[in-house]
Amino acid sequence: MIENLATVLPHFRNTNSGQFFLMAGPCVIEGEDMALRIAEQVRQLTDKLQIPYIFKGSYRKANRSRLDSYTGIGDEKALRILQKVGREMGVPTVTDIHESEEAVLAAEYVDVLQIPAFLCRQTDLLVAAAKTGKVVNVKKGQFLSGESMQFAVDKVKQSGNEHVILTDRGNSFGYSDLVVDFRNLPVMREFGVPVVMDVTHSLQQPNQSSGVTGGKPQLIETIAKAAIAVGADGLFIETHPTPATAKSDGANMLALDRLEDLLVKLTRVREAVR
Repeated sequence: MIENLATVLPHFRNTNSGQFFLMAGPCVIEGEDMALRIAEQVRQLTDKLQIPYIFKGSYRKANRSRLDSYTGIGDEKALRILQKVGREMGVPTVTDIHESEEAVLAAEYVDVLQIPAFLCRQTDLLVAAAKTGKVVNVKKGQFLSGESMQFAVDKVKQSGNEHVILTDRGNSFGYSDLVVDFRNLPVMREFGVPVVMDVTHSLQQPNQSSGVTGGKPQLIETIAKAAIAVGADGLFIETHPTPATAKSDGANMLALDRLEDLLVKLTRVREAVR
C-alpha cells in the first residue's frame, strides 16, 4: 500500500522500508515556529527509523462544541504555514476540509485532503476533494461499520481519483466515549486502499458537559500496538510539545518527547508481524 502512495506523493520518504507510515503533527496550526519545530523533530525520528512521514495539521477547526473554542489563526495564514512545512522539511502534508468549496483552496497548499469522520457521507465534499486530484483521506464515521466505508471509496474513485486512504477513529460508545473495533481495519483493507488507525482521536471522550472533549492518552501505546498487529498500513497521531497548553484536543494528544519511544516499540511490532 505504501508503494501506491509513493506514486502520488513526490516527497514520501522511506517507502521501501517495509514500515507503517505515520501522519503526525498538532491538532491545529498554532503558529509557524511550532509547526516547523514539530515537523522537524518528527521527521528526524521517522528518518532514523525509516518510517514514511506525512505532516498533519488542521488549518481550521470547524467542529468545535462551544462557540468560544479555538478554531485557528486564519485560513490563508495556516495554509501557507502547511505549505512551508512541506517545502522546508521535504515531507507531504495533510489537512482537513469541511465544505466543498474548501477543497480547491486547500489543494493549492497540501498533498492530502482529509475528510472528517462526521462528514464521511457528504457526497459533494468527497467528490470535490476527489476532483482536485490530491490523495483523499476519509475518516470512518463513529457511527459506521468498516464495511459501509466501501461507498466512500466508491464516491472518490468514481469521481476519477484512485488515490484514497481510509482512517478508523473508533465508534461511538454511549454518549461520551469511543471504542475501537479492530475488525474494521482488515475489513477496510479489502477495498484495496491503505488503512490508517487514528490513535489519538479514538481515545477521545467527546460531548463532555463542559463542552471540552476529554481523552485517555495513557492508552495511546495500547491502541497503536494493536493496530499495527492487525495490519494497519499507517498510524495517525496528534502530538504537541506541551499537550496541556495545546489550543485544541490536548486531552488526547501524545507529548512530543514521548514519540520516539513509542515509534521504536511500534517498529518492532511491525517487524514481528510482517
